[in-house]
Amino acid sequence: AAIFSTYEPLVLRLEAPLDDLFAHAQQDNYSVRGALTYQDRGREVHVPDVKVSVRGNSSRNESECTFPKLKLEWPSASLKIGTHCGESTDGSVTAKFGRLSNEHSPRREAFVYQLLDMLQVLSLKARPARITYVSSGREPLVRNAMVLEDTSDALRRLGAQKEIAPEQFTSARDAFAPADSATLAFAEAMIGNFDWCLRFFPRDTYRCDARRPLWNVLAFAWPDGRVRPLMYDFDVSGMVAGHHRWFGDIFNDAFLPSASPARLEVISQLQRTRTLFGRADLDRTRRHFTQKKADAYRLLDESDLDSAGRGTIKEYLDTFFEAIGSDDAFYRPVVTAPNAVAYADASRRSAVCPARGPIPAGTPVSDPVQTSGDMIQVRLLDALWHWAPPVKCPDMRKTPVWIDKAAVSRDYP
Repeated sequence: AAIFSTYEPLVLRLEAPLDDLFAHAQQDNYSVRGALTYQDRGREVHVPDVKVSVRGNSSRNESECTFPKLKLEWPSASLKIGTHCGESTDGSVTAKFGRLSNEHSPRREAFVYQLLDMLQVLSLKARPARITYVSSGREPLVRNAMVLEDTSDALRRLGAQKEIAPEQFTSARDAFAPADSATLAFAEAMIGNFDWCLRFFPRDTYRCDARRPLWNVLAFAWPDGRVRPLMYDFDVSGMVAGHHRWFGDIFNDAFLPSASPARLEVISQLQRTRTLFGRADLDRTRRHFTQKKADAYRLLDESDLDSAGRGTIKEYLDTFFEAIGSDDAFYRPVVTAPNAVAYADASRRSAVCPARGPIPAGTPVSDPVQTSGDMIQVRLLDALWHWAPPVKCPDMRKTPVWIDKAAVSRDYP
């Protein structure tokens, strides 16, 4: 759509009975009628009759967002609106899902979409916006927002034939080219996003389950038989929200000296890619992003983001480009032995979390804390979420463990 031909902020005015709509936010297919006016590239467009509905999943809950995401539809077009969610005045995030509930959030998310576009990562198109909401019984409310391309518009823009429904999707190894899958995985790591799922192989359970092979990832099919992934929905990514409330339940923050949560989040997802792709695909993907490093920082420098958001996004970018910039940084020491066991002491008398079996190959290890014979004491980074809740194994996150020195190598894959 022409609306997405630029990243200049779009100015809109939406008049609709929003109190009525929000009171029925949990009700599927509920909508109200409204009027939309927007100014784009010097011209004013007025749409007198617009269908307005609430969209999203968890953001529909009033306890999560008092001002949920919207969808606008009229005969000739449709738009998705990423709203400000709420009116928090600091950097705190919502208690359950970890959203930043103020008007900085949609601006940051729009920037993430623009960044992905510049890096040639397939995604939906988005644009920052400034919206005046007019609803009877309320004072007009003016807030930052984001307008997001509808899936049907993305299909037309890309020349794709259809979207593959999640229930028909098998796995990335069956459907996608390795280059596309790797690009997506690297991009999710770069922005610190964990609110996504792509089943890479038939029994892949990382962030997926048996009934959900895709989450916040679209699979588009082209007439020539190609199928490619598109990533979307980044409002709880690290770049947007700033931090994740669950961090301490997954990762050992002592894994790297003075490492921030953002640094460990990026490194963990990048290290997981070593369990999914061969070295040629990994190195090709590293080059793809590294070649555009200067453009990424230029885009950030030229943005109008809030200062805290700019700093957060820079931290994720710094970590990402440092972590892929050299073989030494990317090919960190990991467990490579097929049956490596973590022990509480060097004598191997007591295994840590034995019910979960051996340490998965590809699990990153820290520099040795100490050495005893052929055993080393290290901290593990649970990049594969092997000990994540509901598993109860705090020792893997809180304390160093002992493993066989021969079980660790940089030569992986």
